[in-house]
Amino acid sequence: MARPKVILQLYPMFPSDGFEDRKRRRPMGVDRDMYHRIVHEWTDIILAAEKMGVWGASTIEHHFHSEGYEVGPNPGILNAYWAAKTTTIHIGAIGYVMATQDPIRVAEETAILDHLTNGRYWVGVARGYQSRWANVLGQYAGTVASSSDGSASDQKNRDIFEERVEQLVAAWTEESVVFDGATYKAPFPLKGIEGYPAAHTAKAAGAMGEVDDDGRIARICVVPKPYQRPHPPLFVATTKSKESVEFCAKNGYSPTYFSPTKSVAESIRHYQNVANQNGFAFGLGEKQNLVRYPHIGTSREDFDDRLRKYDLDIYKNFYGPFFPQLPQGDDASLVDGMKKSDLFVGGTLQDTKDVWRDIFDRAPCEYVTLIFHWAQVPTEVMLEELDLFMREVLPLLDVPEYRAAAE
Repeated sequence: MARPKVILQLYPMFPSDGFEDRKRRRPMGVDRDMYHRIVHEWTDIILAAEKMGVWGASTIEHHFHSEGYEVGPNPGILNAYWAAKTTTIHIGAIGYVMATQDPIRVAEETAILDHLTNGRYWVGVARGYQSRWANVLGQYAGTVASSSDGSASDQKNRDIFEERVEQLVAAWTEESVVFDGATYKAPFPLKGIEGYPAAHTAKAAGAMGEVDDDGRIARICVVPKPYQRPHPPLFVATTKSKESVEFCAKNGYSPTYFSPTKSVAESIRHYQNVANQNGFAFGLGEKQNLVRYPHIGTSREDFDDRLRKYDLDIYKNFYGPFFPQLPQGDDASLVDGMKKSDLFVGGTLQDTKDVWRDIFDRAPCEYVTLIFHWAQVPTEVMLEELDLFMREVLPLLDVPEYRAAAE
């Protein structure tokens, strides 16, 4: 047996003494000195995680977080910087919000990152659920934020997302492409780009068919191609959508579950069935990624205190409005709700061992993503918890040996 691969996911979250302090210091997200300190401290954390044997490090794409909750507008820049500082840890993001992105630009950027890391790179993609920024940056495609409610607008988001992901993969894997999507076309106009002065050069030395017999740019050759063949591993963020699981399973992508264990257990079995019906031979949990928000305290009271100090603000004032299905109420009720959510897990070290063994008895995933609300969680506290997880908890978790062979 082998251990699951651990991914450390950080945003960051600017630290405050609760929401009232965040209001007094508004807007925290524009605090240049704080971001400068955090972004450099972040690199120290990645290096520490690498020494602990953490498999991967990642961040997020979110924009306009003036409150200072998730200040992570450009994962690629951070990934490139980490690539220059590390040697063994895998690097990526969860992830590029594809319905707001140009798929060719993402293909180019991530291919370069794959080369910079010598193949230690993976790509995460997401649908985007925050209208404040998704509707702005996705306006050229008519993107609206995902609500995962099956509505017409939610389906539109899914359609754009899946179109862009398919185009991303084609740009990586095909020598040249023609995209005739509902919201994105290449070349543009689709009939070909006329009047390109160096068409004769491209026709003679470029990709086959890139220039047609009338001298028009008829196909697009996206360069460079990734270092990994056929392309870097692709992770897809999902909460409860069966459609997302099936999209991943049919293509061999890795669903990243922000879901309770019961739902994950059902999803990994559904993924395996659908994937194997589509020509794959995946074992149970293979290519699956389970997300949790952990804390390891000195006592159960200390665990509750960490939830209050490090997670309650964002859970109450940011996650809650987006996900009304989460428990609501006063602070005590919310802390209890976090523990009952099956997403915020831990307690004492023994509690943590017990809960993770239970998770893997039901949902043995190849990957585990740990999210800490750093820098609200002080660096020294987070690294102590991460070290305990790697040394004391991870050795108790088993996945089939053949998954390690892929490394």
